[in-house]
Amino acid sequence: MLMSTTDRPARLRYMANGFRVLSPGGHVSCAVSGVQIPIDELRYWSVARQEPYAGAAEALEAERRA
Repeated sequence: MLMSTTDRPARLRYMANGFRVLSPGGHVSCAVSGVQIPIDELRYWSVARQEPYAGAAEALEAERRA
């Protein structure tokens, strides 16, 4: 069986107003919780740390850790 791009993680470059897909995939993993985030639902990330977050609480926790 072939693996579709939605089954594997994407590699992204996070920028101030969006992100660029470096390697196609259907999701990324939250840097704090490890939860898989579908690309079309990704709303929080850090440009400085190049990390995605599942939500505002995880983004705040990452800021606190940094």
